[in-house]
Amino acid sequence: MVRDRIRVEQGDITGQHVDAIVNAANSTLLGGGGVDGAIHRAAGPELLDACRSIGGCPTGEARITMGFNLAAMYVIHTVGPVWVDGNQGEDDLLANAYRSSMELARTHDAATVAFPAISTGAYGFPLERATRIAVREVAAALEAHSMPERVTFVCFDAGTAEVYETIVAELPG
Repeated sequence: MVRDRIRVEQGDITGQHVDAIVNAANSTLLGGGGVDGAIHRAAGPELLDACRSIGGCPTGEARITMGFNLAAMYVIHTVGPVWVDGNQGEDDLLANAYRSSMELARTHDAATVAFPAISTGAYGFPLERATRIAVREVAAALEAHSMPERVTFVCFDAGTAEVYETIVAELPG
């Protein structure tokens, strides 16, 4: 059952013992605030060097680097959309960020992956709407493939975790 392969936790994504953590990055991949800054600080300066060599990432796509000083082997950097009004393709761009991240995890044999709540912080995407997209896209990828084996949505605060738990509980079985 797909729902059995999805977990929700409140905590710090940088401490997750998984094969890959997903970074809610900006398009430069050179670090920033929030999750992005925390991952860069925890991974160490090698992550910034690796990201510089990539040369950026368009919104809705993902790139992968090693995890360096993180417990995770990989960091999947994805760029979610900045929320404008819901009529600028934000939903499709966010869905593609999750699909691209899941594809990179699969092609790099990452059995366990941790996602933050992409675009819901400074980028202003409405939390429930973003969560429904995240859960839908991750569940679809898990339904279609055996890898990753497990995905954890790591939520920074209790309110976000509650929204994720409610929407994951709506999945069949």
